[in-house]
Formats: sequence, C-alpha cells, structure tokens
Amino acid sequence: MRFRKKQRLMLVMVAILLLGGATALVLTALDDTIAFFVSPSKLQAMEIDEGKRLRIGGLVVDGSVEQQTDGSVRFALSDVNHEVGVTYAGVLPDLFREGQGIVAQGYMRRDGVFVADEVLAKHDENYMPRELADELKEQGYWKHAGDGDEPVAKTGEVVK
Repeated sequence: MRFRKKQRLMLVMVAILLLGGATALVLTALDDTIAFFVSPSKLQAMEIDEGKRLRIGGLVVDGSVEQQTDGSVRFALSDVNHEVGVTYAGVLPDLFREGQGIVAQGYMRRDGVFVADEVLAKHDENYMPRELADELKEQGYWKHAGDGDEPVAKTGEVVK
C-alpha cells in the first residue's frame, strides 16, 4: 500500500513540474510578442527599454504627415498633451489621415522616435482607441455631446 501512495505522489509531482515548465515556456514565448498600450503622455513619463514592443494610440497631428525619400512616412501622434514622432515604412491604411485616431505598434528608438511596423485605423471616422478615449476622459478633454458619441473638447468644440 505504501508503494502505491509513493507512486501516486511521484506521478502528481512530475505532472506539476511538467505543467509548470510548459507554463514558463509559454509565458517566455509570449513576452516577446505582447505589446502593451501606452498613450503619448505616458510614453513621455516612462523609461522605455529600446526595442520593447509597444502599442501607442492617438490622433495624427495636423500638418505632421511627411513622405520621406526612402518611401517611409513620418508623422506625429498626440493625446492633446504630448506628441510622439512616428516613422512607418509600409502602406498606410486607406482611412489614415490627419486628425484621425490610430493605433501604431512597434518600438521606441534611442532618439525618441517610435518605429511602427503596423498602423491601424478603424472604419468609423470618429474612431479613437478605447485606452486613448479613457486617457482623454481622465484629462477632461472628452465629453459626450448630447446622446451622441462625438468627443467634445473642454471649449465645447467637437474634436474631429
């Protein structure tokens, strides 16, 4: 009887070790692919490791979109308080334009420029990433106009 209890205990311990090892491998693999969302204001306040994958969201600043000679595009993202320079080499979404809410995924360079490898824009012209909308609500720049979902600035002007 004692032998069977020891056998079961060993089996349970081996199963726990295998499960723990598999969990550690999965979490290690995901660590390289997970990209946390930050706003431009939070990005300014944080100390970011170079090459750390992030997602930033904001509004494309009017007049900031520039085509580079190498085919890439430079623009600035803003959350009303801070701006972050972004460079992207690729085809921008059809709905990308100045004043549009977008999400860019990539990493920060040492010079403070965000290098995006993916730029996302949603079909709704009033689209704003939920995290950015929450950030603007905290800062008092987002209020609902009547029953609609249009963002309204502190001055009462509709944010486009």
